[in-house]
Amino acid sequence: MSKKIFTAAALALPLALVLGGCASGADTAGGSSAEAAPEVVRIGVVGAGDPYWETYKEAAAAEGIEIELVDFTEYTQPNPALSADELDLNQFQHVIYLATYNVNSDDDLEPVGATAIYPLGLYSTQYDDVADIPEGSKVAVPNDESNQARGLLVLQSAGLIELEDGGSIFSTVADVLPSSKVTVEALDAAFTATSLPDVAAAIINNDFIEDAGLEPSDAIAQDDPSDPTAFPYINIFAARAADADNPTYLKLVEIYQNTQDVLDGVQEASGGSAVFVKTPAADLVSSLHDVEDDIRANQ
Repeated sequence: MSKKIFTAAALALPLALVLGGCASGADTAGGSSAEAAPEVVRIGVVGAGDPYWETYKEAAAAEGIEIELVDFTEYTQPNPALSADELDLNQFQHVIYLATYNVNSDDDLEPVGATAIYPLGLYSTQYDDVADIPEGSKVAVPNDESNQARGLLVLQSAGLIELEDGGSIFSTVADVLPSSKVTVEALDAAFTATSLPDVAAAIINNDFIEDAGLEPSDAIAQDDPSDPTAFPYINIFAARAADADNPTYLKLVEIYQNTQDVLDGVQEASGGSAVFVKTPAADLVSSLHDVEDDIRANQ
């Protein structure tokens, strides 16, 4: 979520995993089996225009898997589409975002593979340093629960706000203490970048940095992806729980993780900010369930 959390299936033959030409038959002379067409896997993403997706599709095609990318403009869309069998996989979110969705929607989507951690940054077109932001200024953060909390923790680390009880992955703008240097406004993640002319600074997910004509290196503050507390912010491929062990989907994760041209493209698109990881799916699922339990306990 960052760049971008994204970004991360059941057998839904009419809409998703289409196996073309798989029927075989023998004629009266003995006949021969028809050659199977490539599998078609629909993957939901935010930002399908990034060139590395074409590289990824080509790498998958070389392994006999055809990818159909389904592009979404808002983070709220790919998970319901996956749950409704309109997708086979999605790749746009981190573990905390998925956990929040699962709890709020009573769903059971699961991570099937890791991609990268992207630092979440604070940007400004008016100030070059956090220290220059005047007291009483307005700062924007994403309004989705997981990225809002993460953004608030970045602001606190930068000395711009104080959070009740020191802050957590469940913090909201309501937890910003009156003693804070700035006020905070929560906006749709897609709009924090375009809000920069109207605010002193904004937390911007990587997927939307380019919208503001910025690069990750322009961040005036950000979190540290090497910190162990960043584990739940690993971006993932997600599938429906019933298909968590689908070999085609696991192969697609492997292709993403091990194709250097794809990784180079992701790194270029992220402005050099991506920290690639190959965390085992079992560890991701364990983290997901831990966060889900924490969310329920805090409701």
